[in-house]
Amino acid sequence: MSDPAPERGPAAPPALPHHAPSLPGRAVIRQRWNHCVFLHWRVDPARVAPLMPAGTRPDTFDGSAWVGLIPFVLSDHAFLPLPPVPRLGTFVEINVRTYSVDNAGNRGVVFASLEAEPLPSVLAAQALFGLPYRWARAGQRIADGTIEYRSRRRRGPHLDTGMLAPRTRDPLPSTRIHAKPSTTAVDTPLSRFLTDRWGFHETRRGRTIYARNRHEPWPLVEAELLRLDDGLLAAAGFADLAARKPDSVLATPLEHPGIITEFAAARAISV
Repeated sequence: MSDPAPERGPAAPPALPHHAPSLPGRAVIRQRWNHCVFLHWRVDPARVAPLMPAGTRPDTFDGSAWVGLIPFVLSDHAFLPLPPVPRLGTFVEINVRTYSVDNAGNRGVVFASLEAEPLPSVLAAQALFGLPYRWARAGQRIADGTIEYRSRRRRGPHLDTGMLAPRTRDPLPSTRIHAKPSTTAVDTPLSRFLTDRWGFHETRRGRTIYARNRHEPWPLVEAELLRLDDGLLAAAGFADLAARKPDSVLATPLEHPGIITEFAAARAISV
């Protein structure tokens, strides 16, 4: 009698497409993203597994999971078909994230946290998608061919729980990221893995959702990290990462006008 066939795990996901597939429905949100800096560190997949929503698992490259610290400027934010939101539609966002794949092969981003300043925009993103936004005072400065981001979380509602941040003597998480983008273009399997992400997974009301987006491929260049004073990674459970050099530092060219991104409505996935 032959031995039973071994149980098969989830099938390997397909390769990430370099151009965004069509959205599964009409676009509901449009934004412009520019002045992006992508800092990434290799980590053991087991470290990010607790962040994965039900029905997803860590997406890996060369056997490693990756944790990113990504600041950028979000502008021209619009709830379609309405025009961009006046005054509140432009702000700095800084996210800590890792990468996911579900049983259907959908590959995306899982956010550990997202810092942003306009409270109405933050509350709207939380209500629509359940994303772990944090209210912060954040800004950007460009000078002498370099770009600097600063952010400090505010004391206010923890938007995923509705609870106020505890009043302790401990400082709230902050970050200072100073980088110098080059003019050397980058297009490698790793850069595509880290940036060709056409959706995100999140847990919302007890269900795992997947929200697709589309935009042109990132115009990436090499960048030099000049300074990093960061507490956001530690607040997300990765206290050791800011103390060591990132394994990948990329940016978008300073002169680039930014890319237009559109999101479809989120849909629940099978788990």
